[in-house]
Amino acid sequence: QVQLVESGGGLVQAGGSLRLSCTYSGSIFSFNRMGWYRQAPGKQRELVASIISGGRINYADSVKGRFGISRDNAKNTVYLQMNSLKPEDTAVYYCNIDSRIPRYESWGQGTQVTVSS
Repeated sequence: QVQLVESGGGLVQAGGSLRLSCTYSGSIFSFNRMGWYRQAPGKQRELVASIISGGRINYADSVKGRFGISRDNAKNTVYLQMNSLKPEDTAVYYCNIDSRIPRYESWGQGTQVTVSS
């Protein structure tokens, strides 16, 4: 059973920064997508940022220029650097990995990010 462990959430003032980490167990030899999603109260879960197989990176329009996604293969970790945070960024953030080899899709447990105005 592959596990994703997230960390780095918390309470921050508007304009501040946080870095989320998602560490996965085992090695990934090929993947379809590694991404970060978020879900605010009363809203649907939405894709925030993703790394697609081949290296292409996508961001939601609402976070472009403020968030950055990256991965460290040696540490089995995917990061989400969040700068210039806004109250509307408040949500539970989830890490998701869609691995091709080995074949699995897994979600993290979620980490709360709260941005105060």
